[in-house]
Amino acid sequence: MKAAVFQGPGSIAWQDVPDPGIEDPGDVIVRVDAVTICGTDLHILKGDVPEVTPGRVLGHEAVGTVVEAGRDVRTVRPGDRVLISCITACGRCRFCREGRYGQCRGGGGWILGHTVDGTQAEYVRVPFADLSVHPLPSAIDSADAVLLADIFPTSYEVGVINGRVRPADTVVVVGAGPIGLAAIATARLYSPGRIIAVDLAETRLTAARDLGADATAAADEEPEQLVADLTDGLGADVVMEAVGVPRAFETCTRMVRPGGHVANIGVHGTPVTLHLEDLWIKDITLTTGLVDTWSTPMLLRMLAAGRLPASDLVTHRFELGQMEEAYDVFGRAADTGALKVVLGGPQHTTVEVPASPAAA
Repeated sequence: MKAAVFQGPGSIAWQDVPDPGIEDPGDVIVRVDAVTICGTDLHILKGDVPEVTPGRVLGHEAVGTVVEAGRDVRTVRPGDRVLISCITACGRCRFCREGRYGQCRGGGGWILGHTVDGTQAEYVRVPFADLSVHPLPSAIDSADAVLLADIFPTSYEVGVINGRVRPADTVVVVGAGPIGLAAIATARLYSPGRIIAVDLAETRLTAARDLGADATAAADEEPEQLVADLTDGLGADVVMEAVGVPRAFETCTRMVRPGGHVANIGVHGTPVTLHLEDLWIKDITLTTGLVDTWSTPMLLRMLAAGRLPASDLVTHRFELGQMEEAYDVFGRAADTGALKVVLGGPQHTTVEVPASPAAA
């Protein structure tokens, strides 16, 4: 089969690799029908995730069809269309029993495209399938569903829930990429008083306004002053970091009010300065986290009911074999205007896209 293989920092290749097979009775083999690229994949390419070694098949988000199931799998069977979660859960360890699947100590957690071969391939092996794939109703479009593999549960759980967004809050989202935009969309579920989006790219600020941001600010034009002006100098109740760079994090800590929350969602590859000399007296709460995906079933129900604007985030469509081109477009988002790129999958009815690739 073909797959996107990490060659080392700065390089991937769409190349031949061995087909995956059942290695454990709880595994399934899934034919990948739709897949996307995550900002975390770009961090891997930059060398920010040293656990990912050359030769690894990348990717942790996909929709596909089960073609083989191990003898212990109970919830899906060959022929079922499924969403592959970015988090794999053994279901038995202490953290899985607490619903903290991202911290699984039984062989799961974030492993796809990280410590085992991932989803950016024609086929993928998914361990612990009963808790790690979700059956999909036929009415849900694959290009929409694939956004619930990672970005929507991540934004909701690590941003909105950890940040404790409440009605009437002033919420600031720093970084209006896919994660930040999903955070804006899911923060609206809690009726905040206002949402402010901060980013360097005007195209992303436009997308933020389209998804419900009440105000926007360019990241290089003193967004702290806008937040101060809109809150009578107090600061925001909740600030979410959705970039993963030191400057963005430090901007967040300057915009939060005393007693407020900073929810870090971004993946950081370099050290960040925590200015405790300024923050110790402000009684703020700072949270970090890897998504647990406990919210995925609920978000799927919302998607099926038309309550999540998933399709609004998909800006580019490719055939599966155009993986290298898709990485180039996604990696140059400031130039291309890319939000989420989707490869493969059936054609969406509301946008013009290239024809789907033939089934493998």
